[in-house]
Amino acid sequence: MRRILIQFDTDPVPSVFDRVVAVDAGIDQLFSYGDVTPEMVEPLVHGAIFTRGPADLKNTAIYVGGSDVEAGQQLFEKVKATFFGPLRVSVMVDSNGSNTTAAAAVLAARKHGSLRDRIALVLGGTGPVGVRAALLLVREGAHVRVGSRSLERAQAAATDVASSVSGAQVTGVRTASRDDLQAASADVEVLIAAGTAGAKMLSVAEREAIGTLKVAIDLNAVPPLGLEGIEVTDKGARRGSAFCYGAIGVGGTKMKIHKACLAKLFESNDQLLDTLAIHEIGQAITQTNPV
Repeated sequence: MRRILIQFDTDPVPSVFDRVVAVDAGIDQLFSYGDVTPEMVEPLVHGAIFTRGPADLKNTAIYVGGSDVEAGQQLFEKVKATFFGPLRVSVMVDSNGSNTTAAAAVLAARKHGSLRDRIALVLGGTGPVGVRAALLLVREGAHVRVGSRSLERAQAAATDVASSVSGAQVTGVRTASRDDLQAASADVEVLIAAGTAGAKMLSVAEREAIGTLKVAIDLNAVPPLGLEGIEVTDKGARRGSAFCYGAIGVGGTKMKIHKACLAKLFESNDQLLDTLAIHEIGQAITQTNPV
């Protein structure tokens, strides 16, 4: 039986990136829908679950994407709520690549030792990738600082993360000025920059002034880069005292995680791949085949 992936995209035109990855992952048939809203989900899901018998539903899956992460999460929740009994299919949500990118970034940091009890700073920590990276770092046992130009937003994001992880060590910090950044980065061992495209966050001198820094990851590929002096292709390059990763250096792992998740969807009809599940899949593939 042919494997069908149904793409729900919140943008008017379904993501070409996600379509290409699906094809390269070996999907037999790809059905793509744009401008999908929660009100549209029920009939689309019914079309997916009523056309094949329960034993064959593992050959149908749904992928939720688009540039609006919050809207994508709403679709994901609506899809789950539409299932009943054995009539369900597996679902993955990765709007704006936020889940796979966050997982790849944290796995890159883990390559250089356990994250437990390490002090980590996530710049741009209230954005879709940043808040997910903070969540995964906390689950790894790190002491995480969520950075934002707005202290209120940073604290709100830290509170959300803490509510998801028992015993979480996470705080919100302001990064609006050079003095703020210096205070936020004190004693930091792991640094992830997940800010908006083209926003420089730390100069080379400021980054190298963090004497405790062991790993620095910049997820911005648009000049000027978030962490000056890190190349987009860096993949564990030693710069100063830190092992450094750029957006493309992390991107290879992200792509492997994305394709592995798509394959996982078709193992059964009850997979629900969100931030944590995607990270677990990333851990599994890096343990068996280091990336």
